Order: sequence, then structure tokens, then C-alpha cells
Amino acid sequence: MSQNPVLESNMPPALNGELSLSQRLRRVDRAKTRRSLMLIAPLLIFVVVCFLFPIVSILSKSVENPEFHDTLPETTAALAQWSGNALPDESLYATLGKELKSAREQGQIAAIAKRMSYEDPSFRRLIVTAPRLVPDSGSQVKEAMIARQPLWGELSTWQTLQRAAKPLTSYYLLSVFDRKVDVKTGEVVKIPAEQALYVNVLLRTLWMALVVTLLCVGIGYPLAYWLAKQPSNRANLLMILVLLPFWTSLIVRTASWIVLLQSGGLINRALMAVGLIDHPLTLVFNRIGVFISMTHILLPFIVLPLYAVMKGISPTYVRAAISLGAHPFLAFWRVYVPQTYAGIAAGALLVFMMAIGYYVTPALLGGPDDQMVSYFVAFFTNSTMNWGMAAALGSQLLIIVMLLYVVYVRVTRTSAESAAH
Repeated sequence: MSQNPVLESNMPPALNGELSLSQRLRRVDRAKTRRSLMLIAPLLIFVVVCFLFPIVSILSKSVENPEFHDTLPETTAALAQWSGNALPDESLYATLGKELKSAREQGQIAAIAKRMSYEDPSFRRLIVTAPRLVPDSGSQVKEAMIARQPLWGELSTWQTLQRAAKPLTSYYLLSVFDRKVDVKTGEVVKIPAEQALYVNVLLRTLWMALVVTLLCVGIGYPLAYWLAKQPSNRANLLMILVLLPFWTSLIVRTASWIVLLQSGGLINRALMAVGLIDHPLTLVFNRIGVFISMTHILLPFIVLPLYAVMKGISPTYVRAAISLGAHPFLAFWRVYVPQTYAGIAAGALLVFMMAIGYYVTPALLGGPDDQMVSYFVAFFTNSTMNWGMAAALGSQLLIIVMLLYVVYVRVTRTSAESAAH
């Protein structure tokens, strides 16, 4: 029942009907939204379970620090209560000694020693020998440990243990940027130049991906332009040849380049046969071979978006510019090329993002100085089982890809707005 019958009676019927219709339309829209969500729910669940959850689970290992908590729970709890301003009392020494003895008997002390060696290599021996320093009586543990190993009497040793006993650690993330926490001062410092590695690897990865991207743009642009100018039937046939590498295994293509580029391979023999070189060139197991193979493998990823964009550009624009007196090259550069920026940006971004994560090609065709970040991710995952470092290095690549995606969205949005105006 209406609360104001006078107002309702004075309201025009059309307006009253319009409000009822708008309400019904909103209900219909909400019902359509619910049905749409129900339709995409299986795909959304699949993406979360099979894609997002594994990624988050792996990346979380770059900050997880379970060794102390799982193996020395009582020591971990005691270190959390310790002030850190003076040496611990007898009870903390005794607790540590008891748990280290138990860890040695259970075969778990190696995990603690390995984790502490990340902080400082000297801590591996310190942890391994600690159970032998603890008296059998279990009394005067502090005095005995300090007397037989003076490092146990240094405040910095226990501060490092306290830092390593926390559930989360910054060690792995700092390491991939060639930084560490100084054992003596507790401050973040640079790793010595002779030990620094990962920043150079990251810069090398970005540089190699950039070079491959530029090579793909330089080769792919004229190829896509030529394909776009061909009749449809011929262009479709030629596009099959461009896509042909997709039908061959990546390892097979990489191995084929080893055969082609080696000293006695087809390329060197052909160059020597025509007299361009007198002796075989070194084209494999170095960066040249990596660039050649990666460019060949990634070239279709820039040809396809460029071809799609170029097919939609009318040739009348360039002809109009030429008819107005512009030089053909100037007309092409000032009229045609700007219309392909979206395809260049999409293709170049795709090639770059794929290139920074390449592993097989640099591993097979490159030398020791040509390995990229993904090689070390595989090394820590398969060889040393150091999931923390593998996850931290993977986080580097993920952050770079996300930043590139943000840049791409902004660039394409700006291009679309400019085209609209």
C-alpha cells in the first residue's frame, strides 16, 4: 500500500509506468549478470586453482623461512622472546644445544646448517659442531660452548640466529639483487664484487631479450608488410610458412640450429663455398647462435599482430599523401607507419616477455656467459632444491612482465585516444 495515495494519484501514469519498467529492467540485468557469472564460474575456478594458486604458492617460498621453525621450535620461541641486546642466558644455550643434538640424531641438522650458511659460510661449521660442544650433563652449556667455540660468545652470532628463526626472511629477495644483511652490523650491504652475480644476470637477460625483440621487429615488419600486400589466397599460403615453426618442437628447432651453425654446418660451408669467408665462423655455443635461434623461434609472434593490423589499413591513405606531393618514403613513414604502432607494441611486448623467460635455447646454444635468469631458476629448482632462490628469481621476471603490461595498457590507451580525436 502506498504511503502517499494523494501523490500517487497525481503522478502521471506514464511516469509511474516508467519507474516500474526501469525496476524490471534492472532485475533482468541482474539476472543476466548472475547467469553470466555462473557460465564463467568453471573457467574462473580452473584459472584460480590451476594458475593463480600455484604461482602464489611458489612465489611465497621467496619469503618463507621454515627451517628453524620446523626443526628447532623451542629455540625459535625462545629467540622470539630474547631482547637481542645482550648474550642469552643459560636456558637458551641449553635449549639450543638440546634441540641441535636431537636434530643431528634425526638427520635434520644439515638443513639448519645449510640455511645458516646463507647468512655466512662460517655458520655451517658452527651449527654442525655445536652438538659436540654441549656437555652430556646438560649443565653449564653456555660456558662450555663459548670456551670451545668463541663465536658462541659473540652477540652478532645470536642476532643472526634470531633473524634466521623468523617465519619470514628477506634473504632470498636481497640475494637476487646482490644484497645481504651484514652479520656484524645487521644492515643491508652489497655483496662483494667477486661474489655478485644476479644483477648482471638480470641485466644480461634484459639486454638479450631487447636485442631479440629489435631483430624480430626489424625482420618481421617488412615481412608482415609484404604479406599484407599479397592477394588473399597467396597471403594465406605464405602465412602457413610463417606458422610452420609452431608445428615443430622447440628442442628440435634449437638442435637443428646447432647442426646448421656448427663449424662444419651448412651455413659455414655455404659461406666458404661462395668465398665470403676463408675459415669457419664461430656461430654456436655463443651469443650469436642464441640471437639467431631465438629470433627465428619468436619471429611469428610479431608477424601475426603486425599482419592483422596492416590488413586493416586502407592503401588510399598513402596514395592520398603521395598525390598531395609527399615523397613515397615520407608518405609511408608519416602516414602508414603510425597506424601500425598498435601492432608493433603488441608484437614487441609479446616477444620481449617470452624472450626474458627463455631457458632451452640459451642453455643449448649459448656459453656460460649467455645464460639467462630462467637458467638459474631451473638450476635452483632441479639441482640444489633451493626453492627460495628459484622463487625470488621468478619474482623478478613476474614483476618485469607486470610492469611491461602496465606500460602496454597505457601506451595502447593513449594511442586509441589519439586516434579517436
